[in-house]
Amino acid sequence: MARKPIIAGNWKMYKTQSEAADLANGLASAVGTYDKVDVVVCPTYTSLEVVAQAIKGTNIKLGAQNCHFEAEGAFTGEISLAMLKEIGVEFVIVGHSERRQYFGETDAAINKKAAAIYKAGLTPIICVGERLEEREGGKTSDVVTQQVKGCLADLPADKVAASVIAYEPVWAIGTGKTASKEQAQEVHALIRKVVAEMFSQQVADAVRIQYGGSVKAENARELMAQSDVDGALVGGAALKADSFAGIIKYE
Repeated sequence: MARKPIIAGNWKMYKTQSEAADLANGLASAVGTYDKVDVVVCPTYTSLEVVAQAIKGTNIKLGAQNCHFEAEGAFTGEISLAMLKEIGVEFVIVGHSERRQYFGETDAAINKKAAAIYKAGLTPIICVGERLEEREGGKTSDVVTQQVKGCLADLPADKVAASVIAYEPVWAIGTGKTASKEQAQEVHALIRKVVAEMFSQQVADAVRIQYGGSVKAENARELMAQSDVDGALVGGAALKADSFAGIIKYE
């Protein structure tokens, strides 16, 4: 089955409200009517509303970089899915390697967040990926398999089928190093195989798997040409309208 590519920009902790509005307006002009791929932008919480206004009426969708799994409560500093949904958020990144590395997020926590995202009627972008020492130690397959199984455990098959999984080799994030197209394809195929074993081949054929890790306009086409690469989760190159547009229009 044909899977529509999905290109998401993770703005991380960059861009004030005014800067975010400028970037979103630039993207609305550059790719607002482009429909060959699904385009998602994920600004900081404080910029979600201004970005939502800037992309209104375009094909660009709004994403958040994280969420809490509880509906509400005494969780100082956290943001609920109802709050995100009201602003217009449709996608939520969970389990980004930086969340795992700096904030101790576990597969179990990511699994709870994914379940909550489904309940809210939104779509998770579930991140997995190995660190440099794990790749050099020949553990990529074991690590990624364990993460996929932990993150997707006991989730409803139909929801998983409509989800996005992002493979981000941690050693390639912000380092300028990119997995070769062969390395990316190998791990994406592995992820699809694990999903098929957990759920069904039908679910595995439907789920979209993004590659994340120093994606640029120069390497987007060869990565996207791989049979199991269905998009990109873009960091640094998503912070400028022209470079992000170049990735979106990789064809």
